[in-house]
Order: sequence, then C-alpha cells, then structure tokens
Amino acid sequence: MSELLLELQSEEIPARMQTRAADDLRRLIVEGLAAQGLAVGEAQAYATPRRLTLVVKGVPSKSPAVSEERKGPRVGAPEQAMAGFLKAAGLAKIEDAEIVKDDKKGDYYVARIDKPGRDASAIVGEVVPAVLAKFPWPKSMRWGSGTFQWVRPLQSIVCLLGGKVVPFEIAGLESGNTTRGHRFHGNQPFAVKSPLDYAEKLVAHKVILESEKRAAHILDEARALAKKAKLELVEDDALAAENAGLTEWPVVMLGTFDADFLAVPGECLTTSMKAHQKCFSVRDPKSGKLANKFILVSNLVADDGGAAIVAGNEKVIRARLSDARFFWDQDLKRPLDEMASDLAGITFHEKLGSQKDRVERIAELAAQLAGACDAVPEDARRAAQLCKADLVSGMVGEFPELQGLMGRYYAEAAKTKPEIARAIELHYKPKGPSDTVPLEEKGDAVACAVALADKLDTLVGFWAIGEKPTGSGDPYQLRRAALGVIRIVLENDFRVPLADSVGSTIQGYVKLNKNAAVREGVESWVADGVDLHSTVRSAYDAFTGSKLRDFFAERLKIQMKEKGARPDLLDAVFALHGDDLALIVKRVEALGEFLKSDDGANLLAGVKRAANILAIEEKKDKRKVEGEYDLKLLRETEELALAAALESVKQDTVAAINVENFKGAMNALAELRAPVDRFFEKVTVNDANPALRTNRLLLLADIRATTLTVADFSKIAG
Repeated sequence: MSELLLELQSEEIPARMQTRAADDLRRLIVEGLAAQGLAVGEAQAYATPRRLTLVVKGVPSKSPAVSEERKGPRVGAPEQAMAGFLKAAGLAKIEDAEIVKDDKKGDYYVARIDKPGRDASAIVGEVVPAVLAKFPWPKSMRWGSGTFQWVRPLQSIVCLLGGKVVPFEIAGLESGNTTRGHRFHGNQPFAVKSPLDYAEKLVAHKVILESEKRAAHILDEARALAKKAKLELVEDDALAAENAGLTEWPVVMLGTFDADFLAVPGECLTTSMKAHQKCFSVRDPKSGKLANKFILVSNLVADDGGAAIVAGNEKVIRARLSDARFFWDQDLKRPLDEMASDLAGITFHEKLGSQKDRVERIAELAAQLAGACDAVPEDARRAAQLCKADLVSGMVGEFPELQGLMGRYYAEAAKTKPEIARAIELHYKPKGPSDTVPLEEKGDAVACAVALADKLDTLVGFWAIGEKPTGSGDPYQLRRAALGVIRIVLENDFRVPLADSVGSTIQGYVKLNKNAAVREGVESWVADGVDLHSTVRSAYDAFTGSKLRDFFAERLKIQMKEKGARPDLLDAVFALHGDDLALIVKRVEALGEFLKSDDGANLLAGVKRAANILAIEEKKDKRKVEGEYDLKLLRETEELALAAALESVKQDTVAAINVENFKGAMNALAELRAPVDRFFEKVTVNDANPALRTNRLLLLADIRATTLTVADFSKIAG
C-alpha cells in the first residue's frame, strides 16, 4: 500500500472558504478513486491561505481485475441490434460472444468481458484533473488565456504516489514534487518525497499545515502575551480560527489604543477590532473591564520585533474606534422613542407590515403575558415599545450583531428602569440551543414577557401567510422561535396557555394592525362564524386548526427526548388538548414514573384491554359506547367494587390535578389496578343478557373516561 500526497498551491484562499474546500477535496478525490475501483484507506485534507493539501493512506498499487457479463440480443436478431451489442461490448465480431440456450424465450448472446486491473498512478492521474476541473468553489476565477477556473491563480501542483510523481497537467502547470514554503520566510523551492517529509519541510520553511494547530498556537501565544501584561484574553475561538485562515506562520503581538475610547461600551470596541482588524481584546482580570490594549496576529516574523506592524495596526485601530465612538456619541443624542418612531420606515415583511406595526403588536401582547411572567404589565409594554428601536441606530447599522445590547446601553444612558433596559437586550434570547434564557428568578420577568411576545408574533404571522418551515429550510427560523417559547416557559415554570396567547397574537394582527393577509390566513383555521376577537374557543380553534399546536408538540418532543422522556407519553398527554407546556411536562414526568411501577404497568394493560373490548363491540354495534351505567344492573361483587373505585378515583384525580399534584393523581389511578384486574378475572362482559352486556360496556367506558383525566392510555406503547 502507498500514500498519495496532493498539494495545490495558489494565491491567497479566502479564510471563509478553506475548511469547506479541504472537505470537498477529500470527499471528491476519494469518491473519484472509488468509482474507478480503487478503494483507499484514511484520507485527511488540510488548508492554509496558500495551499490545499490531501494525504491518502492505504492506496493499492492497482485496481482489482473485473469480470462481467453483458447480455445481448437473441440469436437471429436484426443486424442493427447485433451491431449495437458488439459496439457496447467492445467485440470485433459476433463469433466472439457466447450463445446461451433458453428453451422458453429463445437462445441469446452473452459477451464475457474481462477487464484487467489498472495502475493506481494512471487512475490518480485521471481522477485529480477531473475533480479540479469541476471543483465547487463558491466563487472562482480565470487567469491568462486559459479556461480553467480556481479560487485564485494556481502556482504549483505536487502529486506523489508512493514517492513517485503522478504526471498530469492543469492550467499549464505540470504536476511534480516541488513546492514552496512561507511567502516571506520560506519561498525557496524544495522537493518532497512523502507526506511525512512534506510536513517536516513545511515547518522548516515556516508553514504550519494543520489549521487546528495554527489556531491553538494563536490562542496559547495570545494568552501568554496578555498574562505577561497582567491582563486577560477575551477568548474567541471563531476569531482564532479566522486568523489561522489568514496566516501560515502566525506571530502574536500586543498593541495599544487611546484610553479615551474606553468611554464607549466594551462590546462596541471588541466588535470593531474583531470585524475590521481581526484583533483580540483583553481585559483587566480583577475588574473584568476592557483594557486599552489589543492582540493582533501577523503572518510575518519582522526584523524589528514587530514594532512597525504594531504601529500600523494601532493607526488603523484608532481610526476604527473613532468610527465606533462617533456612532455612540451620535446615537446618544437621539432618545429611544425617536428611534422607535423611525421603525415605521423599515419593512418587517411585505405581508406583515413594518417594524413599527410589529412593535405595537408585541407591546400589547407583552402586557397581556406579563401576569403569567410575574412582571409589571406597563413595564412589559414599555420594554416592548423600545425593544427594536436600536435597529435604526448608527452602531447597529454598522454592527448588526449588537442589536438588543445597544438598545440596553441607550436605555441605561437615558436612566430607564433597569428591568426595562435588560429586557431590551434579553428579549432576543435564546438565540440557539446552547444559549441561555431570561430567568424570572434573576429579575428578568419583563424580558421573559417581551421575549415570548416577540417569538409568538413571529410564529403566528409567518404561519398565517403560509411561510411555514419545510424539510429543506426554515428561512424565518420558526423552529428556533418555537423552541425559544418552550424553553422560556419550562425553565421559568410559567403558566402560559398557548391557545389564548395565539388568540391574542391574532387579535394584534387582525384588530390592531388590521392586517388583511393574516386575517385571510387565520380565517382558514377556524370554524365558520367564529369571532376572531372574542371567544376562548376561537383561540383554541386557531391554535389547532393552524397546526401550530402540532408544531409546538413536535418541538417539545425533541426537547423532552433529549432529557429521556418518551414520545408516546407526550402524545398521550397532548391528546387531552392541553396547551400549558409546563403542566404538560409535569404530567409526562409523573406518568413516566407511574408506568415504571407494577401498578402503572398492570393498570395500563387493563385499560388497554378495556379499550380493545370497547373498540370491538363498538364496531360490531356500529355505535359509540357512552353514557352512565346503571347501578341497579351491577350484579357481581367485582363490578360493584370497580364502580365504587371509579367514583372515588374520579374525585381524587380531579382534586389532585386541580392543584397540579400529578404524582398524587397517578397514585389515585393506582387504586384502580386491583379492581380492574379482579373485574376481568371474574366478570364476563359479553353476557347473554343484553342489558347486562350494555351496562358492563358502559362500565368499561367509564374506565376509559376516568383515565382520560390524566392521559390517553391508548397512545401509550406497551
């Protein structure tokens, strides 16, 4: 087995394209070799600013020989069919084919083709040019008079198999065994013999091949440099990876900016230095505040120790931070209310109105949700009115990732109540599955109300105009919005009936903003003649008819499955048409624990048996068994005991559920286990007496109805 080494050296490859390009090179080359019958071992691709490299281990010397049969036409077929068969099979004359006897369909020709294995070098020499000719760069270019396209002009190609050059030509460049190192510190040509020799010589010529090693080196050196200055690095793995994509031999240096800039919020300075100069920020480890220093990464080992590089970066940083300070100073001159009024000129969505329309809806809904979040309604309303105002600020216009945070700073500068200012920042949370949520216990009740209102408004609006998530995309991030609602509700243990909340959101669109597109969508969700503005029933119709309920159920299943909950138990509880997420989860948890016990498992079996009998008899009688059983027709001791137990359990389960004591409700249900077991052991349901049979079926229906106060046992597996 041999090793394949492929290096494609070019002008600078954009950092954002390197990882994807390395993965594509590995995948496409390995797939191309496999398609030619050359199965290889482990393949690893690398990227630096100036080269893509692929190392493939376990390459056999040749592909295996292949023997195949090609079925041809029947004997005596037309001459044209014979000619086509000979051409496809690569035969000179029909006598070179074999005749296979077939008494039923007639004799036919078969060509037996033996293909010898091919040299691995020849296969590689075909596959590599073919892959490079169609390489999937997001953007590529041509140079000179040729038609070949690459992300940047290619400069050299190394292709070795077992230490020998695999010959081919691309864009006027012949493959060889010679490459170059660092542009400034190792630009002399040198020959390589193997992947190991290649890696060792690259280091000697000031190139670290692995991007992960370059990123780790950057972070290690940055931490050490910050510590030497008695400071602490503001960790940023993404920035380290980006700098690794800009350097082949990273050199870390420390620079300084004017302390006057520290009057600007630290996040603005950090974002500016990161976005424009790819520089790290540092802070005082004691106070946690930003220091007037920064760490830069150079691709050059300077003769002067980096003094000129640092000075140049300080000059550019000064200009960039001056811009940030200008935006900050100018934004402070405008009250948030004035900024909020400008939202009328920003379209949220052509069918959903402006950002100002949206803010009005969110403000009204946040005030309604405030009680459930233990927030002051007027504070929630005020926070929602200001929550999108910073979208028109100069700072957010320059750095969109600071939205929310800048709103908080502007609110704090205007002496706004702290809980309102924090809500402006936190209402976007959670921004992803690993992000935190605002917590009521930490004083973020107002933020919770605004965050819920913001996400519900997004869900209902886009749902109504038909912009729902699909299997291939979710452009408006509705899954994330639904998961955000679920997490905020569950992690704060809020009581938020989703149907009412959806109904209130609809009112905001239809009544407050008089949105025709949403009204048209909503009217298809509810029964004819239902008032969209008034009844609780209309809210529930909208919640279920729009399939939003199912959408939330699926998101909740995913969330709970990660914590070990069974999906069938969620189905069993959701079947009760509940819409309070926190209570649904509590029911599921209690039900799961109950079913682990002997009482729970046996009761489930008994309830399912009752349900099966009812299903069979209802199908036979062509009518649903429902109504009250007659106490006077209860003859057997076991059915009398079951009836008494059912009456007692009904009261106990309802009482426990009313105080959210779901464990108590399960314990009450457990009292049914013994009576149900004895009933099925001693009592014949399908009695010859029609009256007794009907009465006993009604008793079984009462078992079904009693357990339905807790969950739909028919949906539980087992």
